[in-house]
Amino acid sequence: MKVFIKTLFVAVVLLLTNVDSWAQCAMCRSTLEANMSNGETANFAAGLNFGILYLFFTPYLLLAVIAFFWYRNSRKNVKNLRPSGNRSW
Repeated sequence: MKVFIKTLFVAVVLLLTNVDSWAQCAMCRSTLEANMSNGETANFAAGLNFGILYLFFTPYLLLAVIAFFWYRNSRKNVKNLRPSGNRSW
């Protein structure tokens, strides 16, 4: 039951924070259009590209961290399940 509550809590938090990220695309577009009309393209384009790459890699980085801890925890559980002794499995 505790696992279900924790999973539900994480899902709700992720869904609520995801709504804020949907608005970023319109904000970037309007800022880009404003800067393009003023003639400022070099620095802003580099910053915009970095922001896009940051938003692209963040979910994959989080997934990799979760997968690492899951793998490490499963390896510990396998070691704890093996019987002690001189036998090799």
